[in-house]
Amino acid sequence: MPWLFGFKGESGFSARNTAEDVTKGVDGHGLTAIVTGPTSGIGLETVRVLALRGVHVVMAARNVEAATKCKETIIKGCPGATIDVMELDLSSLESVTNFANEYISMNLPLNILICNAAVFNPPFTLTKDGIESQFATNYLGHFHLTNLLLDTMKSTVKNRGQEGRIVLVSSEVHKVTTYKGGIMFDKLNDEKSYNGFNAYGQSKLANILHAKELAKRLKEEGADITVNALHPGVIATNLSRNSIFITVFIHGIFKHVQKNVQQGASTTCYLALNPKVKGVSGEYFADNNVAKSSSEANDAELAKKLWEFSMELTKSK
Repeated sequence: MPWLFGFKGESGFSARNTAEDVTKGVDGHGLTAIVTGPTSGIGLETVRVLALRGVHVVMAARNVEAATKCKETIIKGCPGATIDVMELDLSSLESVTNFANEYISMNLPLNILICNAAVFNPPFTLTKDGIESQFATNYLGHFHLTNLLLDTMKSTVKNRGQEGRIVLVSSEVHKVTTYKGGIMFDKLNDEKSYNGFNAYGQSKLANILHAKELAKRLKEEGADITVNALHPGVIATNLSRNSIFITVFIHGIFKHVQKNVQQGASTTCYLALNPKVKGVSGEYFADNNVAKSSSEANDAELAKKLWEFSMELTKSK
């Protein structure tokens, strides 16, 4: 566990640094960010730190009541914070479309999009769109949301003259999730072959592939928007609430070497605000530095196929 020793990478930061550390001195006034999964864990800390730096944050939350309470708590500690709450259920493509349409109708700019929300290892369920719930929530909802809001971000970039940033939270779990003969995302809807851990890993692998493919497309287009994925580290949050084994492991055996939430949110905030990553796109980060990802995550052909598959799933939604 090299992060325990606080080894600094090229960024000058390590896994020990907090979200406040990596954004110290950054003035976020005039920027607008959307954060999904903003009511707990690293999502909530991300909202707090961005707001602390002057960013206007839109909390995109499934539970509006919980998000409103979180907003009030943050503002008590940071009276100057500008935070709005909007309803978004990433497991529903209709909800994603409604959120995007409402956001666009408000004529708000969009400088930063942070795709953070996730579910982990729930019982097998299909969404009303007929998609396995982890793939739908962790990946496909974010894919659809990003596509619907890209024009808004492009307009903001043009008007402000400052690059847009898209940040996707992933994990290292993707390394252990493959099917015989390769990775087949469409097989996740098969209840007989369903494995919750594998399904989670597939969804997180998809986030990295999404980041790489979108970064490539935006670069070819000449758009001044960066897209990066990140692994936040092992953190004790309520994400593991559906797995007794993982909960015991993290809160018991592993509690002495895990990150706290402030450290866990650091790489997200680093990619969202720090000037050191200006122009950096299509990369995978961990502990506030570029990190090595798996061969599957670097498979350009797989990324292209996933993109085409996802476009088909979200067509007319």
